[in-house]
Amino acid sequence: MTDFSPQFSRITTICHGFGNKSALLPDCLQPYQMTQANKKQVHGTTIIDVTEPGQECGEADGLYTTQAGILLTVLTADCLPVIFSQRQGKGIAVVHAGWRGLLDGIILNMVERIACDDDPANWVAAIGPAAHACCYEVNEELAERFIRELPLAKNVISPYFRHLNLTAIAEYQLRGAGISHVDRVGSCTICTTTPHGEDDNQPHFKYTSFRRTTQRQAIDPAHPGIKGRNQYSGLIILP
Repeated sequence: MTDFSPQFSRITTICHGFGNKSALLPDCLQPYQMTQANKKQVHGTTIIDVTEPGQECGEADGLYTTQAGILLTVLTADCLPVIFSQRQGKGIAVVHAGWRGLLDGIILNMVERIACDDDPANWVAAIGPAAHACCYEVNEELAERFIRELPLAKNVISPYFRHLNLTAIAEYQLRGAGISHVDRVGSCTICTTTPHGEDDNQPHFKYTSFRRTTQRQAIDPAHPGIKGRNQYSGLIILP
């Protein structure tokens, strides 16, 4: 089942969704796939303005447009997919944000781009499925780097010992930058399962997760790698 943001669902001029293993690109966005802006995500902070369908954007982890009929997406596994919309759907944006992007300011860069055209207070954001603090354990050096470099309360960064709460950090940054209405959508990409048949005792995971695969391979080196592709999340101003 595709994940949706309650706030975005009320904006009638856009269509949006967050993908998962059963629907890599949400069904509602598939009719617009040919208009998709293409980019190479590199865990950077570059924001590209998209002005035409199918635009080749090069290396970028954020896309912005005010043009109708252009699908903006990000491809994620455990990183954060963050989508943005002007309240009347007059502009949209997407960001791919892992821990590097959060530290380096990808979200703040996007809000700065929005502010060139409009007051960020006129925009809403939704943070999609990603690795949550329940599972996202990191080494002590990285946890200390977040505490040192970001002006956040310690319990927001690591509610469990050496666990990063990426979603809470992103929401903190969004609200601090002037986007006060933020939805959290979906659940943990590492541990969330879906119902399966009575004769199948193996867990069926809802999302693709590199971290989960790595953990399982550490226990069993014969465990297969990820099959298929990661999930897309995105939105479009309806043509």
